[in-house]
Amino acid sequence: MNDFAADKEVRSMKENKYDNDIFFEKYSRMERSKKGLEGAGEWQTLKALLPDFKGRRILDLGCGYGWHCIYAAEQGAASVLGVDISRKMLAAAREKTPYPQVEYRCCAMEDVDVPEGSFDLALSSLAFHYVEQYAGIVDKVRHCLVSGGNFIFSVEHPVFTALGTQDWYYGENHEILHFPVDNYYYEGKRKALFLGEEVVKYHRTLTTYLNTF
Repeated sequence: MNDFAADKEVRSMKENKYDNDIFFEKYSRMERSKKGLEGAGEWQTLKALLPDFKGRRILDLGCGYGWHCIYAAEQGAASVLGVDISRKMLAAAREKTPYPQVEYRCCAMEDVDVPEGSFDLALSSLAFHYVEQYAGIVDKVRHCLVSGGNFIFSVEHPVFTALGTQDWYYGENHEILHFPVDNYYYEGKRKALFLGEEVVKYHRTLTTYLNTF
């Protein structure tokens, strides 16, 4: 089996909705796709948590269009590795990125192979709820960070992933009644609708996120 076939087989074992033509086209119309970080609702909160990037080696897990990688380079990062399972997302990222210190790698983020102590900061934005083995991701980051390094990530809050449908309960006249948080303590696979397409997410409690971390 050649490298391309092996890569394709590995990617097919994990959901990769973003290489679906219809889904990718819908995603490309979102504000975060067109405007970058300024179009992402969570950006200002995440930005406030970030340390100084200058001279640091950055790992971005689930980098998508590469907006955080570009930002890191603009802030003086010495090197940036963006990892994503989607070839379409990475093709768009490469087109948008003018910085030679940024590298993109097509790989499931839980499978990325990096040397011990090779990064100063690991970053991930709204990606880990797509990963079944969260503990494995945390352990991999621990392995690749230098002592005293930073690990900063965001995920969808578990109240939104608990039931899976990620939709409101509506009344007789289609008025919003409340948001369901059923099955919160039952962790595992969920199916949700995103941009009108079915996607697989993995629900885990806030306790699991924090205790594993």
